[in-house]
Formats: sequence, structure tokens, C-alpha cells
Amino acid sequence: MSSDADKNAPTSQFQKVGDLVEREDDTGVMQVESLCMNCHETGTTRLLLLRVPFFRDIILESFECSHCHFKDNSVKSAGQIQEHGARYTLDAENEEDLQRQVIRSDISIFKVESLGIEMPKGESQLTTVEGVIQRIHESLSSEQPLRKIQAPELYEALEPLIEKLKNILDRNGFPFTISLDDPTGNSWIAPTTNDKGNKYRRREYARTHEQNQELGIASDPNATKHEGATTTGTSGEPEDLDIVDGKVYELPAECPGCSKPCTVNMQKVSIPYFKEVFIWSTVCEHCGYRTSEVKTGGEVPEKGKRITLQVQNEVDLSRDILKSDTCALHSEELELSVQPGTLGGRFTTVEGLLTEMRDQLRGQIFDIDDSTNSGGDSMATSEKEKWERFFSRLDQALESKLKFVITLEDPLANSYVQGLCAPANDPQITIDEYTRTEEEEDDLGLKDMKTEGYEEDAKQDEEKQTS
Repeated sequence: MSSDADKNAPTSQFQKVGDLVEREDDTGVMQVESLCMNCHETGTTRLLLLRVPFFRDIILESFECSHCHFKDNSVKSAGQIQEHGARYTLDAENEEDLQRQVIRSDISIFKVESLGIEMPKGESQLTTVEGVIQRIHESLSSEQPLRKIQAPELYEALEPLIEKLKNILDRNGFPFTISLDDPTGNSWIAPTTNDKGNKYRRREYARTHEQNQELGIASDPNATKHEGATTTGTSGEPEDLDIVDGKVYELPAECPGCSKPCTVNMQKVSIPYFKEVFIWSTVCEHCGYRTSEVKTGGEVPEKGKRITLQVQNEVDLSRDILKSDTCALHSEELELSVQPGTLGGRFTTVEGLLTEMRDQLRGQIFDIDDSTNSGGDSMATSEKEKWERFFSRLDQALESKLKFVITLEDPLANSYVQGLCAPANDPQITIDEYTRTEEEEDDLGLKDMKTEGYEEDAKQDEEKQTS
């Protein structure tokens, strides 16, 4: 029989180290001799595999040298680089938000958006929001006496920012906004069950080729062009064609999973009572990566659209639904709130969308391979009960045992729900137009978009360059 500590100890993660590793059976901590980069003597590195609720497995590293007493702590992902990068945004409003757990990889960028302060790459942490802000405050304030002598202007410019950071730490600076951006997808800000509206936002994005190069996983761009040139087949250059409904176009691309050349399939589909949409499907023959997404065509409408559907039976669950990547989804009965960017664009059924959200949330919270739903090493019992109740209601809804209402709110009016007749005449569907907020206009980049007079600006810029 094995003890609980043996079950939780991450032996499989470190089998390759062999006899150099010592394990403390009571804690699951691994020890390995390491070279001290300060004095070049032998020190000790301690490793602990930890499962983080709502996130994934991480490795805590702690180094200490008995010769020069140098110490260093860091946190590493126990998995691989994720298929997409991730950006988290949080509007901190109270003490609870300051105590949210934060995992920062050494490639991530943490920003206090409200103050325009950025914590650069190069340091990994397992801490809290307060801990990161405390580190920024200490870093800036510690050099102020020297700046006062050597760079008085910089000293004066930083004083108000340091004072605002101190106000935040003294609980007098609410509300403020922070963000955490990580191209590897291995950084994280903890969510809570009290997050409503746009208070907490998580957005996945495809890495650029430059970011893949920085991470050391980019393929040869010349090879991508060479191998991809044959994948377009007879479809030619898409920009030179009138795209035909129903025809599949093949485009060369770089796989976000392994960075090798892959194929993106695109097809245009016309939805009755709605508009044209483009279905994108990526398949990589090297690593097996597969994904699909839906993009809508046409101009940007003057107003956003809010669609409310009353789901009463199995027929309603089988309705087609198009959720664009700019659309938020809410349901009071299901206690469900999905922010724009989550899941990307999807063209499926109501049942399919809810099933995908349930599986993704369950995988993030309880871990996909965790059949016991233990929720990681540190999930509180009360939190676990809340999530179990949430998933129970979601399962009842999918089994048509619970009536509910879902609302799609899309500032670009690119989402759609199939009606039993024309959607505008369906008694279970309510469609309202609304004026976009300034925040939505800014997030969508519409404030920076100039559609008139840009030719003159371009001509003036060209004249300045030639003069």
C-alpha cells in the first residue's frame, strides 16, 4: 500500500534525473544538486509539482547555496507551450481582488493599465495581485534616492506613480485595471465565482511568427512558403478571385501547435435571414492539431445587437447558433457568463455550444484527467460545492430538464440564432439593437479607424518623406 504523499509525489516528472534526486516522502519535494551561478560551487535545488485549481500543473523551484547563501525562487509550467497565447484583464475593486493568485512565466508581461506601468519579462512568480504590485513598488522606490541625484526629471515623473502604487497597497486606490499577457499561454490570474460582466476577461490569441521565433519554436519561413505553395491547389490566390459559396479554399499557414507548415481550409456559407460567414478549419498533418472558427463578412454596423432566446425543450437545444468572437453570452438561470473572445467564433447548435463550454470549464477547474473532481491541491470545499452545483444545473439544461434563457450580446451584430420561422417573428427570440459604449468602440479599434480622408493623409505623409 502507498501513502497519500506517495500518490501525490511527482515521481514520474523526474525519473530521468535518476540517482541525483532525493525525495522527501512527507511533502513530495524533490532535491537535486545544482551549480550556483553566483559562486560556481554546488548548491541545492528543490522541486515541487503542484496542481493549481482552474489552471494546470506547475513546478515550484527553490535554489539555495550553502557557500555564498545565494537564493532564488521561480515557477515553471509542468506542461508544454500552449497552442495559443493568453491575455488576462482584471478590474480590481476590493481586497478579494488583491488576493487573487497570479502565475507569471518568465516570458509574460504584467501591466497596471490604469497607471501605465509595465513589469517586464525575465522573472517568474507564484504570488498574488498584491504581491506583483508590491514587487513593482519596491523596484521603483528603491532606486529613487539615486535618481534624485542623477536624473531629477525621472525622479519627479516617477514620484506620483509610486504614490499611486502605495495607495493601492494601502487599499485606497480602487478601482484599478491590471493585465497579464503571455504568448506561451502558461500564465494566469485566478477567476472567482463572483466575477460578473467584464470584470474578469480572458482572451486567447494566435502567436505571430516573431513570437514563435522568440520562443524558439518557429519553423523556417522560407520552408513554409515553399511547402505551402503546393497546398493551394487550383484555388489560386484568394484575393484575385470571387469567392464562391460552398467551395473550399486551401491556404498555407504555420501550425500554432508545432510551428510547422499546415493547411487552413476556408469556405463561404450564406445563412438565411442573416449574412455571409466564412468557416475556417486548420489541420496539421505533423502534430495532429485541429481547430475551426467562424468569421462573418460585411461592413461594421452602426449598432450592436442583443439576441435573447428562451430555451424550453429539445427542439430549442437543436437550434443553430452562431457566436462570433466578439460576442458575450449570459444566462441567469444557468449562472453562466461568457466574455467576448472565449471559444472564438462558433457555428453549432445551442446544445453543442453549451456542451463545449461545460467541457472546457470542467477541464480547467477539475482537470480533464481528474475523474475524482478533486479540483487540485488547494481548492476550498465551498468553492468545489459552488462549481458542482453549477455543472449540475448545466447538465440538467442539456437534458431538457431545466428551462432557461440565454442572451447573446454582440457589439458588431455578427451573432445569430436560428428561428423556427424568420428570427424576427419567432416568439421565443427577442432581438434588440443598442448603441455601443465608448469602451466597446475602443476595444474593437473603431475609434482609431479612419474611413474618410485617409488618401489625403497618406499623400501628405509621402510629401513629408520626400521633402
